[in-house]
Amino acid sequence: MASLQHSSAIKGAKVLMVGAGGIGCELLKTLALSGFQDIHIIDMDTIEVSNLNRQFLFRQSHVGQSKAKVARDAVLKFRPHISITPYHANVKDTFFNVDFLKQFSVVLNGLDNLDARRHVNRLCLAAEVPLVESGTTGFLGQVTVHVKGKTECYECQPKPAPKTYPVCTITSTPSKFVHCIVWAKDLLFTKLFGDKNQENDLNVRSSDASNSSEHAEDVFERRNNEDIEQYGRRIYDHVFGYNIELALSNKETWTNRRKPKPIYIRDVLPDKLSQQNGNADKSCATDDLSSGSAMTSLGLKNPQDVWSLAENSRVFLEALKLFFSSREKEVGNLSFDKDDQLAVEFVTAAANIRAASFGIPLHSLFEAKGIAGNIVHAVATTNAIVAGLIVIEAIKVLEKDADSYRMTYCLEHPSKKMLLMPVEPFEPNKSCCVCSESPLLLEINTLQAKLRDFVDKIVKAKLGMNSPLIMHGSTLLYEVGDDLEEDMEANYTANLEKVLFELPSSITGGTMLTVEDLQQEFTCNIHIKHREEFDEEKEPDGMVLFGWTQAPLEKKEDSKPAGNDVEISEGTEISGKKRKQPDMDVSTVSDESNNHNKVQKLNVVDDEDDDLIVLDHRDIGCSKNSLQ
Repeated sequence: MASLQHSSAIKGAKVLMVGAGGIGCELLKTLALSGFQDIHIIDMDTIEVSNLNRQFLFRQSHVGQSKAKVARDAVLKFRPHISITPYHANVKDTFFNVDFLKQFSVVLNGLDNLDARRHVNRLCLAAEVPLVESGTTGFLGQVTVHVKGKTECYECQPKPAPKTYPVCTITSTPSKFVHCIVWAKDLLFTKLFGDKNQENDLNVRSSDASNSSEHAEDVFERRNNEDIEQYGRRIYDHVFGYNIELALSNKETWTNRRKPKPIYIRDVLPDKLSQQNGNADKSCATDDLSSGSAMTSLGLKNPQDVWSLAENSRVFLEALKLFFSSREKEVGNLSFDKDDQLAVEFVTAAANIRAASFGIPLHSLFEAKGIAGNIVHAVATTNAIVAGLIVIEAIKVLEKDADSYRMTYCLEHPSKKMLLMPVEPFEPNKSCCVCSESPLLLEINTLQAKLRDFVDKIVKAKLGMNSPLIMHGSTLLYEVGDDLEEDMEANYTANLEKVLFELPSSITGGTMLTVEDLQQEFTCNIHIKHREEFDEEKEPDGMVLFGWTQAPLEKKEDSKPAGNDVEISEGTEISGKKRKQPDMDVSTVSDESNNHNKVQKLNVVDDEDDDLIVLDHRDIGCSKNSLQ
């Protein structure tokens, strides 16, 4: 009888999958083999060579093609009678609105970023469609169920924010290699190859520029008749030599710190040697600009080798030359991409040279890429397990079996002979501003902060809104959209540059702002509290948002996890969240299959695929250990 119910629920379901990557390939296959007849897939990505080791629906011949479309074609070869509709598009496109989602029985997420997850969560809440969320990182994984009014939504618990660093630490006093990576990626790379008009904290004035001159030379501007080699050496001397000497002139800064050492190209690479490879014969060096790789041009082969200062300097100059020679049309519009080999080479070399200056150990390209791209490599088996768990929970949702819903966590090591830990879903958080519409509190200096700061750092970065509308009472302060009249758009753009206190409807302490995203059908009220000063180290944004506090637990009687004869106990903490757990200590999960007493902290995973954001409470070292 149960199997007949399963069959009926499955065959009559219309399922939306978001993401056709590591989890998505496994999920589509499992859905098809489980009897689902009508599946829709959204994915904006194309297939890359690096996907082929675990995204098994794809082959070498598919590189460059749409993931959603190729996945559909691959599955139809062994399940030709089912309907699979692919969308090679961004789930945040306006086409995928609330009305679009209302046609589906359930939405299954296999996404790889927080912003898109938030967006889908809000659409599902507005459309009242159940959502099954998932993620993997290495050997760890999770599947969670979100049903409006019955379980917490995806945003009921605050997610770890990406690690940020004070500007002064990055520009003046780095003490860790990650500081050098951020400097090379977000400042130097952007200044050389990105938008020239974008604000940048790099010192751009040369040593002979007049401080009083408004037209003092920007050292990053390439001079007339200056060849690429000369330009590269001049940039090198400025950022690794002159800027360091400038920093040393402030003696108070170095009273209790180790002083950096200025590095000039002439001391590392004499003119006649700058074109040669320090790791191979001259014959290995090449002027073949079509390679797109400084390592290839210089004969450096192993990305796990730690380059010497001389080798890093050669890679720096060669990468810069390749950008301006073979990719000149892209210069001015580039942003760092961890999948761009040349960009990774440049950032690695620049970060290592800066690290050498500040006495910080150098790192290999492999290590630097992991830090720059926040990468934890995926494990195909974890993806397969998580995909199976998604389908199990989807069937429960379709059968409306709410008592059996489980959030399941995959462990790296067995605990009490369990590798899968089922947890009862938490009830909606009454303090959640997304599903409970609870107001938030923002502490901000209303006499200094601009509306742009509020939009960028709070509305977009913290609240995840894409097309925000901001109102103070009946006054519309800001709006974006394709249908705006030119004069209104100009007015809103002008408002962005105004201090909050100076806006047409002045924002002061005690003001209540209404922020809305019409596409997400999400509205949030924010109470403004004026605050004069902020701690630059702990509060680098210069503003602090409060309100996503956790609701108190309400104990349920006789609760048991699915498939386990283990009592549920309250108050056990998983990644900062209190949830009902099997009666065991899951803050540390020991490997009981051997006597090594390995201990692993159970983290809520926030991304899948090989390009994963390292959660704030995980460090790179821990991630590496889990992969050994």
